[in-house]
This record gives sequence, structure tokens and C-alpha cells, in this order.
Amino acid sequence: MPRDSHTTGDILVHEMAYGNNNELWVVNTRFSCLCTLDNVNSFVPRWKPPFITGYSPNDRCHLNGMGMVDGRPKYVTALGETNTPTGWRANKKDGGILMDVPSGEIITRNLSMPHSPRWHNGQLWVLESGKGTLSIVDPKTGKHEAIATVPGFTRGLDFFGPLAFIGLSQVRETAVFSGIPITDQNIERDSGVWVINIQTGQVVAFVKFEDALQEIFAVQILQGIISPDLVNDELEMIHSSYELPDEAMKYVEIPKPEPKSKEEKPKP
Repeated sequence: MPRDSHTTGDILVHEMAYGNNNELWVVNTRFSCLCTLDNVNSFVPRWKPPFITGYSPNDRCHLNGMGMVDGRPKYVTALGETNTPTGWRANKKDGGILMDVPSGEIITRNLSMPHSPRWHNGQLWVLESGKGTLSIVDPKTGKHEAIATVPGFTRGLDFFGPLAFIGLSQVRETAVFSGIPITDQNIERDSGVWVINIQTGQVVAFVKFEDALQEIFAVQILQGIISPDLVNDELEMIHSSYELPDEAMKYVEIPKPEPKSKEEKPKP
């Protein structure tokens, strides 16, 4: 059941992750920053790339991906090193960057629409969505090498042991996605989740969506959970369902059904 809600306004939220002290970090793409939430403000800016001069709702670099290490944001991706409104669109083909958050330094440039930076098994990983690839990046030198190519626009990455789970999208046929390698190639693009063995670079499994679902943004492994639930949005059930602290449960009294009125006629 939903227990709480927060209104941020339209900030083009991309990746989110819980950090230390159960703090929720959000990639605020419209304002080109990382932020957290509190009970007063729409959002609380916590970090922005050094080349971004101020907070403005015009998506200057399309900040999108966030990789957490030890409960703090460590890596981010953006589609451009630009400080003008939607300036990243001019060089989206290979203007993407991967950054180190604590230092504010750019680790590597010339990426094709990078997404989903992740630290796993002592290595830095990133998706180049414009090429449909999964790559390893040397955080010291910035050298990056693709270990696998999949048939779709790659967004969403998580790991389980030697397996990488990658979200694929068919890519919308719009100007935003034109002029990048994966749309320039005359190949079929799929939507689904592909599984790559990171030790061999081979595809070991996939789930392909063939009808209505054409895009995936995030992929998350839920370890040990067999039957995950979605937030219930049935209004009648929400209106008559309650969550109380454990210490209060011993005092809960279940209301008895109200007696029927004597004047109430039986239904035919």
C-alpha cells in the first residue's frame, strides 16, 4: 500500500538509489544535478557537474545515470559536457561523458549516449546506449572497452554474480534518437532484458517483449524475493486499509459489521 508521497514537479527524474541512512538520491535531469528530498522543498540540490553554472530547468547536459559506491553517489553519466539549454543534443552521437562525483572530474569522453554507470566486482561498467553495448572503463585512464553488443538501445543495468542484466529499448523514431550508430544501422531493435555473462561476453538468456512494451529504463535485481509486489492503486482498497506500528497492533479492535436496518428490504 502507498504510505507517503512527495511532489517534486516535473524534474525529469532518471535514476534513483537509496544511500546511507536510507537517503534517496535522485538524478534531476531537468536541473542538471543530483538531489535528495525533504519534507519542505520540491528537491534539495546536492551536487552538479562543475561545468554547470547554476540550477535552471532546461536540461543542459542530460544528466541521467548514477552509480553508488558505499552508500554514496560515485559515478554519473551525461549526454554532453554542455551548459546551454538542451545543448547536449548537438553532439549526442558521441558527446557523452562519464564523471567521478567526489572530484567532479571527467573520467572519459566521446561516449555515445551513456547510461547506467555501475561498480561491480572491482570494475567500472557503463552502457553506451547509442551503440547498444556494455563496456568496462578504467577509472584511472578513461580507457573503455565493449565486452558485449546487444540488439537495442541499452538503459538499465544490474548484476548478479557473473551475470549482467541489461534493459533494451526499440528506440523511439524521433529526432532525439536520430543520427546515432544504433539507429543508423539497418537492423531490427528489440525491447526486453538481456543477460550477459561478463566473463565471456556471451548472451546467455533474454526476455523479449514483442507487442506493447517498447522501452525499458531501469533494471533491478531483487535477491531472495520470489513474488515481488507492485504498489496497489485501487482506491477502494486504499481507503479501507491501514498500516500501524507493531507496538500498536495489540490494541487494535476489529470493528463488528453494523446490524442491518429493520426497514431494509431484502434484495430480490
